[in-house]
Amino acid sequence: METKLSTTEIIETEAKYFAKTFNRQPVVWERGTGSRLWDKDGKEYLDFFSGHAVMNLGYGHPKQQAAMQAQLEKCAHTGNLYYLESQVALAKALVEKSFGDKVLFSNSGAEIVELAIKLARKWARKERPQENQYEIITFRDAFHGRTYGALSATGQDKYHQGIDPMLPGFKHVTLNNFAGTASAITNKTCAIMIEPVQGEGGIHQGTKKFMQDLRDLCDRNKLLLIFDEIQCGLGRTGCLHAYEHFEVVPDVLLLGKPLGGGLPLSALVTRGDVAVALAVGDHGSTFGGNPVAAAGGNALLTELTATGFLDKVKTTGVYLGGQLRQLAGEFKQLVIEVRGIGMMWGMELKDHGPSAVRNALEQGLVINCTADNVLRFLPALTITAQEVDYAVLIMRKVLQAILKEQ
Repeated sequence: METKLSTTEIIETEAKYFAKTFNRQPVVWERGTGSRLWDKDGKEYLDFFSGHAVMNLGYGHPKQQAAMQAQLEKCAHTGNLYYLESQVALAKALVEKSFGDKVLFSNSGAEIVELAIKLARKWARKERPQENQYEIITFRDAFHGRTYGALSATGQDKYHQGIDPMLPGFKHVTLNNFAGTASAITNKTCAIMIEPVQGEGGIHQGTKKFMQDLRDLCDRNKLLLIFDEIQCGLGRTGCLHAYEHFEVVPDVLLLGKPLGGGLPLSALVTRGDVAVALAVGDHGSTFGGNPVAAAGGNALLTELTATGFLDKVKTTGVYLGGQLRQLAGEFKQLVIEVRGIGMMWGMELKDHGPSAVRNALEQGLVINCTADNVLRFLPALTITAQEVDYAVLIMRKVLQAILKEQ
């Protein structure tokens, strides 16, 4: 019979055997349903982080879970040297529900960013073989992943410390600064890559005009426009794809986090004339497009595109933003700004971000802190107005506690 460890024993065992690369909160999750989590001691929590914006339909969504379980019972894995029905179905759905013609799969957001870098360079050399175009312009405070190429593309110096020099071929410019972006283009540039809404950077988004100007800039200079929607895509902003908010169509779309229903899965969607830059053998992945994860992705897209689903996300997202702004107005001495869209919100504090996360957790609310002092709210897209009210009630207590400490 398996011996069950207590919360304390699990935490102590983790400290003994795990390398210290995570600043974990002192809780061990046991199970989840909808927007609720229960820890190993039976305490209930309201989750407004959804596993780093992964569980867009909440925990244990009946249709998504059933689809994944059914596939698991048939076959968990065979590899990409064979045809996989759920994978083909997901590729078809992603094309039909976007601007694209072709899809490529991988496991993580970082891996699909690596593929986008490779695709952009191969496309440029196919289009203009006489020129050596390899530079990609990205944006400060963006986050594109933790593999070496994706991290080199990431415009945050703190992630580069101790592992530099970073890979050449990337220029980091300021979000919404069109003149600075345009001036960074040289005869070596092949693409511009942007998060339409920066997540790890503290919930900052490009303006509609800036995004449209980027599209025009790429067209005039024959550059690929790559949208990294790994965190902000697939319904999180209230549209299926974040690019819809800006009335801009990119050349390459990167998707991840919620796509696999909690399992690793990412996708690159692009036009056919771009995809032909990759030949057989130019991309591969043992697990990319795994049939169980793909089954979860198919269920996700079915739910997201059901009549009225995204309309409700927009409505509840507006309510969430309004309640957070009202709360910020009550605590002007603590809160700098509230910003966001859909189910993706940040509350920037003057200080005490990490302690606010710990305090909220103690009171039964799961949130996150990024960019030092930005409290990040990334609930499941299925949350209710009543759950928003409860989260705000807890946050009011958290901010009151911070005031008492000062």
